[in-house]
Amino acid sequence: MSPIERPLQHSDRRHVGFQPVKAWRHFRKLTADKEDTEQVFHIIEALKSRKGAKQAADFVQSAPGRALLSDNRELVTMLDDHSNWADCAEDSVAKHYVRFMKREGLTAAGLAEESYQWLPKDHRPEDLYEWYFERLRDTHDLFHILTGYGRDGLGELSLLGFSYAQNHNPGVLFIAYAGARQMKKVSGSKAPIYAAIREGQRLGRAAAKLGHQNVEELMHEPLGAARERLGIGKPETYRECLRIFEAEGLSLQDPAAEPEKAQDCCAA
Repeated sequence: MSPIERPLQHSDRRHVGFQPVKAWRHFRKLTADKEDTEQVFHIIEALKSRKGAKQAADFVQSAPGRALLSDNRELVTMLDDHSNWADCAEDSVAKHYVRFMKREGLTAAGLAEESYQWLPKDHRPEDLYEWYFERLRDTHDLFHILTGYGRDGLGELSLLGFSYAQNHNPGVLFIAYAGARQMKKVSGSKAPIYAAIREGQRLGRAAAKLGHQNVEELMHEPLGAARERLGIGKPETYRECLRIFEAEGLSLQDPAAEPEKAQDCCAA
């Protein structure tokens, strides 16, 4: 079924609302075993807000949303085929994205596959909500390029703050601050870690909705021009934290030894 033919909400989908007790139960499991990242998805699901669902519904029924649905470009395939961007300028969003993905050994398909380990694709309702949530997931690494947040522990957590402000899932913010608390506790750093998360929220509120952009057109823009057009500010507090980590002799990648693995859930 093409995206434009999907119903807004499949009969099997339930918007169960805020479930803090369930979220806390899964958080306890995560703290007991930090490699059990499936619990992250359960936390996100338990704390989904109706505001996020309304935003999804409003967008897929808007003119820009319907245009993207009609276009029917499969984001994972488009993003992972780097030949699509061969003719883009060196300072374009596309070239920055390709260099980032190659350097980090990442693919959009890999992130999608990881999410399906929690809930297989054939178990997910085929509706417009799913199309929207998959779009947020598939553009996650593009968010890194546009915002300037790295894939280090604090960069991922700060990006979750940004994503919460954009997409209104309290579970994302819960994970961000839980990860920040763990990072602060384990590292003992004097860096303003919590302030970096709050900065992410502020920048996310001020920026245009990144998940609502025409990705193909965006990829051809110069990165600086795209950031200016979208109103994306500079993550100064985050960069200050990285400088402090370095001065304290902590790993810039992982100052807490094992920060929470939250990067694959900010699309939820």
